[in-house]
Amino acid sequence: MSMNQSNNQIIKKNLLIICRGAGDLATGIIHRLHRAGHRVIALETDYPAAIRRQVSFCEAVYDGSAAVEGVTARLVPALADAETDTETCSGINDTPAAHIVSEKWDSSAIEAVLEAGEVPLLIDPKGESIALLKPDVVVDAIIAKKNLGTTIDMAPLVIGVGPGFTAGQDVHLVIESMRGHNLARIITDGMAQPNTGVPGNIAGFTSERVIHAPAAGYIHDVRKIGDIVQKGDEIARIYPDKESYDNALSEYVPVNATITGIIRGLIREGYYFREGFKIADIDPRESELTNCFTISDKARSIAGSVLEAVSAFEHGVKIY
Repeated sequence: MSMNQSNNQIIKKNLLIICRGAGDLATGIIHRLHRAGHRVIALETDYPAAIRRQVSFCEAVYDGSAAVEGVTARLVPALADAETDTETCSGINDTPAAHIVSEKWDSSAIEAVLEAGEVPLLIDPKGESIALLKPDVVVDAIIAKKNLGTTIDMAPLVIGVGPGFTAGQDVHLVIESMRGHNLARIITDGMAQPNTGVPGNIAGFTSERVIHAPAAGYIHDVRKIGDIVQKGDEIARIYPDKESYDNALSEYVPVNATITGIIRGLIREGYYFREGFKIADIDPRESELTNCFTISDKARSIAGSVLEAVSAFEHGVKIY
């Protein structure tokens, strides 16, 4: 089925799927759907904070493109002259907000990326482009542990990943994201398990393998993803303000490895965050270096269930 592109809409070939979020778990979903032949568009915030950056399409926000296991996501910038006028969107001059939204992105640019066999990535944290693009499926894989504005009427099939969604209310289906027996289970009624705040167990380590910022500030990465570190090694420095960071002044808070292992994730150089923000992840299995650069088992499991739900929808099999 095709849509009239002159009306600023995308031509549909197979299913058109929008994924809100492009962090490491969302990337696993996007990658699987893309490899299955679907046309996938990713939506991200303007300053994504992924730590598993080598396997996160959201890095395209900073670098223009990001490649993960043979699939490339490419940033499609908003039109320079499409800044939203608050008064217009509030109804003054009888100009509907949807008209302003439709001018933010050039559908021909999005179509060109799709036709090149890549994944278009839009900076659209509120999901405003969804009304413009009219996808068949919306997947919310922001993994915010709460719903950031996804509604069941956004598409014929709307899927929420992880806690914060209720199947049958704000989404059609929920995919369980907690490790364990029910990981990736498709939930047709109710919610996923609530967030425990405890990371999954890897080689006997849980909370200690994830590093949270001991102070607010700008980060300077001393080590890089894939480095083997010993417990106590300095892996980064946090500077309290931009001047200290820019001039590498001596006033900083060190970030030390909490366990011995491989740095699997480390937040982007120069990123600003508040105290307690998740900034690094260490894998205690020193032999698993390639894991730093490949989609995780958890992401692949969740992606498989999303693809199952999408395939059922595509073939008219009602599972909710």
